[in-house]
Amino acid sequence: MPTGSAGRGDHREDYTEQVRSALADVHDPCCREKGISVTEMGLLRSASRSDDGDVRVELLLTSGWCPFAATVLSDVRDRVAALPGVTSADVQIVWDEAWTTERLSARARGLLRFLPDPVRVPDPRAYAHDRLEGRHDR
Repeated sequence: MPTGSAGRGDHREDYTEQVRSALADVHDPCCREKGISVTEMGLLRSASRSDDGDVRVELLLTSGWCPFAATVLSDVRDRVAALPGVTSADVQIVWDEAWTTERLSARARGLLRFLPDPVRVPDPRAYAHDRLEGRHDR
């Protein structure tokens, strides 16, 4: 349902890629030391912009218990509000879609070293050995 004055700001365009670019160096507080951004974590679901410059951003959280949610929201809002032509930025957490590790970028997945689903690893000892053996060479 459109918001705003009739005839003003009702039309919205997809603005997700512009916001994704702007958030490339906004870090998830839990992953700041690894240099993983909120976009690499897959927290950005969508963004739209009205004709009058109002931007709405939808974010997912990795957990409903995230202690840094307020920080993430304000960091994202501040970065989006600084984009040229943006008159306001509204950042909301969405609860109708769960965040999963499938949303991680390949880089983030590698840095976080998520393990595969156990049913996909027929021999866990061999899997661990193969990966740990290579680490000793570093």
